[in-house]
Amino acid sequence: MSGLLSPADGMAIDGHGNGAPSVTAGASGDGAGLVNADLAPTTKSQRTWRWNHFASLWIGVVVCIPAYMVAGGLADQGFSPLQAILLVFLGNAIVVVPVLLLSHPGTRYGIPFAILARAAFGVRGAALPAMARALVGCGWFGIQTWIGGNAALTLMSLVLGHKLDANPLPILGISLPQLLAFLGFWAIQLLFVAKGMSAVRRLETWTAPIKIVACVALLWWAMSHLGGIGTLLSEPSQFVPGGRLEGQFWKVFWPSLTAMIGFWTTLALSSSDFTRFAASQKDQIVGQALGLPVPMALLAIVSVITTSATVLIYGKALWDPIALAGNFTGITVLVCLLVISIDTVCANTAANLVGPAYDFSSLAPRRIGRREGAYLTAFIGMIIMPWKLVADSNGFIFVWLVGYSSLLGPIAGVIIAEYWFVSRRKLAVDDLYVRGGSYEYRGGWNPVALLALACGALPNLPGFLFAVGPAVFPDPGGFLRELYSHGWLFGVLMAGSVYVLGVTNGWFRKR
Repeated sequence: MSGLLSPADGMAIDGHGNGAPSVTAGASGDGAGLVNADLAPTTKSQRTWRWNHFASLWIGVVVCIPAYMVAGGLADQGFSPLQAILLVFLGNAIVVVPVLLLSHPGTRYGIPFAILARAAFGVRGAALPAMARALVGCGWFGIQTWIGGNAALTLMSLVLGHKLDANPLPILGISLPQLLAFLGFWAIQLLFVAKGMSAVRRLETWTAPIKIVACVALLWWAMSHLGGIGTLLSEPSQFVPGGRLEGQFWKVFWPSLTAMIGFWTTLALSSSDFTRFAASQKDQIVGQALGLPVPMALLAIVSVITTSATVLIYGKALWDPIALAGNFTGITVLVCLLVISIDTVCANTAANLVGPAYDFSSLAPRRIGRREGAYLTAFIGMIIMPWKLVADSNGFIFVWLVGYSSLLGPIAGVIIAEYWFVSRRKLAVDDLYVRGGSYEYRGGWNPVALLALACGALPNLPGFLFAVGPAVFPDPGGFLRELYSHGWLFGVLMAGSVYVLGVTNGWFRKR
């Protein structure tokens, strides 16, 4: 397979995994602007991913610095270690459901998310959810690159024997060494764009054991300083009487749970981008059911225990593992930073380049291929100044994670409703690549999908604006503020319900 997830031969499948020369990269006429070699359905010969490949992929993606930070951030927000661990596990157990629901069409029809979205939103309207998911992917690519650059900068400082630091640059708010490290790590990752998905798969498979060993070592370090896990897990939260957040447990719990679910919302939508290469439905179901919730729960244990240990050891919570590594000495810090760097390249390439590359390609298949889409993702991820998104745990969890999940949740709800309840898992694959077919709706746009998206997303807007700028935007009050705390779940259920209601009442008519 050449390129980043590229079905180069452009052959289609008929829905049962059999090769059929139906949709091709060389389509002409009405379909010429809707398909290229990267978006065409995969063939039977390309379906080589087994359950262990999916499990390794998720381990490679899950065991990453942002996941560590979000688990450690819960301890920083006032949850006890045990509460934080259970909260992470609950959120990831919930998100497995949409992951598997959205993975099924990828395996059955060999199509990526950008094409699957056309069934619900129309052959032109699918550009809207594709762009929304692509921009979130750009944000994550930038965040991971910032983290990798910081690891590289810390490693270089240790090699040179002095800290590479300077005054923050105007507007950017970071120092010149930090900027150069960010740009350098950004450039290194682009080297993987030209490599095939098989290379990414091998990288994830090879490095997964290394990441597990690193987590065990970090846990051992924390426990050696704490003297036992029992005492730590019995620590009360800050919500108990006399705590700094007394009586505010549920106020913090619901947005935190939404953030845990929202953390993987982008990859939930992206799941068909990977499962289109699955050998069978069983392989993708087993691999993903094992690969997401279990490793994430284990990482949460490591993160929460380690973050709690830093309070006792250093007098403050170090929820950023790079900052923690900077406190180590000798060969330990070098090994930690090297693992962090490898981890960042693995997770960023698989999770944040593949999906957005498809999305941008679907917007203009004639002009944008997977490489161009990946380059565009990397460029946008650079210019958004991602370091501002992870400046503190409050902004990272309650603005970034909860905010974008309130938009992507309704998109998932519409697509799930169309595939599972309206189409009942039957898609006219050829019509996904042509104008005037079953998914033309009204000028290529499905008005019911747009209405459902609006009903699921707009009620969360006042709460999001208040979270972003409480000094600028007014407090929306009890109901709307609480609604934002449940943004993902509300969006999925509301958008999905409105879509099914619109279809059953004949608000539109398919050709």
